[in-house]
Amino acid sequence: KRAYDGTRAADHSGDGKDGKLRLFITKDNCKHFPYLTKVINTLQEFATSQKISKILNKDLSSSFVRLEIIGDKKGFWLKPHKDIIEKLMTMMIWSNPYLESENLGTDLYDDDFKIVKTIKYQHNSGYFFSSGKDTWHGLELKEIKKERRCIQINYVSFETDWPVNNPT
Repeated sequence: KRAYDGTRAADHSGDGKDGKLRLFITKDNCKHFPYLTKVINTLQEFATSQKISKILNKDLSSSFVRLEIIGDKKGFWLKPHKDIIEKLMTMMIWSNPYLESENLGTDLYDDDFKIVKTIKYQHNSGYFFSSGKDTWHGLELKEIKKERRCIQINYVSFETDWPVNNPT
């Protein structure tokens, strides 16, 4: 049985059951994920990062791309939190092959931790945002019948295998 603590650190049962439920795409494993690698490469392009920079009003020119495949299992929840400042942008793309409830999307909170909106968990859809002082989000404990799948993409300020291709 998994013992979730409300963080993405996931399984704290000591059995390491959730190690396979999160996978970062790296230079070492990217050959197994050619389509996701193409997504990463597109996000590395300076023109792409500049377009997203303008939308977010945040400089991404010296950032790195990070892409993670996530499979949340029954019992998973994520306490309200704000992303670390090193995450310059977070994007979630939903994959719902098991027809899970649309209520399994991200919950958005006000400063009193009251849910103000739940972003629908709809197959092949998603959202993105920039970290900030009023970006509380999480996932209340809800029924996951089989698996809540998503791809999380970040522009981050720390080094990954995927730097933005800054021409300067």
